[in-house]
Amino acid sequence: MTTQRSEPATDADERTMLEGWLDYHRQTLAWKCQGLTDAQLRTAAVEPSELSLMGLVRHLAECERGWFRKVLTDDDQGPLYYSDEDPDGEFHLTEADTWEEAHATWQAEIEVARRNAAGFGLDDLSAGKHRRTGERFSLRWIYTHMIEEYARHNGHADLIRERLDGATGD
Repeated sequence: MTTQRSEPATDADERTMLEGWLDYHRQTLAWKCQGLTDAQLRTAAVEPSELSLMGLVRHLAECERGWFRKVLTDDDQGPLYYSDEDPDGEFHLTEADTWEEAHATWQAEIEVARRNAAGFGLDDLSAGKHRRTGERFSLRWIYTHMIEEYARHNGHADLIRERLDGATGD
């Protein structure tokens, strides 16, 4: 399956634009992972970093879960891959970790994020609070932060992919 990406319309309203750019960056990460084996997706391409494409997908599943479940709706389901004992657990991969599981988990969190966000206006403040600061956030802030989070990690993904097999692209 080939990942399809499309930028949002240049004349879209604000919410459509924010959702469109977030989806674009979600699709970009999927595209960067396309066509690789589980072993390649688990490969940390630049030592000593443990950063891998599968680790990035698992990290972004955690981000979707944290911002759109825990913070936005105050629905704390707990972490997926990390713990207090292993705060970077999403990046600590073993041969038992598969793309099938990581991708399915990530997509499930994206679907929950979309459903949860649909119940809020851009100016509405979150029902939950940030775990460290106690702040509440508008949906607009969460969308903007998630676009930034994906864009930064897509830069990492681009470098990791090029290191793995030479594939490049925007």
